[in-house]
Amino acid sequence: MSTRTAATRYAKALLDVAGNDAAALERDLTAFAGLLGSNAELQQALLSPSVPASGKRGIVTAVAGKLNMAASGVKLLQLLAERDRLGLVDELLAVYRERLLDRQKIVKAHVTSAAPLSPDALKAIEARLGAVTGKNVSIDTAVDASLIGGVVARVGSTVYDGSVKTQLEKLRKQLVGQA
Repeated sequence: MSTRTAATRYAKALLDVAGNDAAALERDLTAFAGLLGSNAELQQALLSPSVPASGKRGIVTAVAGKLNMAASGVKLLQLLAERDRLGLVDELLAVYRERLLDRQKIVKAHVTSAAPLSPDALKAIEARLGAVTGKNVSIDTAVDASLIGGVVARVGSTVYDGSVKTQLEKLRKQLVGQA
């Protein structure tokens, strides 16, 4: 079984038991994953096959206690420790976030513009993308001066390209095709 498949199963089960604490549980898992990623000694202790499962469980319990994690998050991490699956934490967190956003009917959009967008422009783009997708939209922004003007919005695998750069490229292809 691939790591993505295993992470998906754990994330789905966790979301099923999370109930109203789903967002808090996401913050707890983010804190744990961040600590695990930034602390080499903790990584060594929790990911090494030479450390017995009972030792990993104890470490996870202690770390989760310091982070004041919710009980369902602690139980999940203890289960992962017992099954030597703590290496799945990052992927599990990514899948959990995706499913949580889907449950909340929120879609992520990445908007790239030639210049920084005003709050009013962002709200207008958010509203338009919300109307197109039928969901609430959470926007991440980036600036790329090579676009010359306009915006490029990416929602999932769909790209809405309203940039001047693309329009000029289309015009160039039409003119070259006619010559």
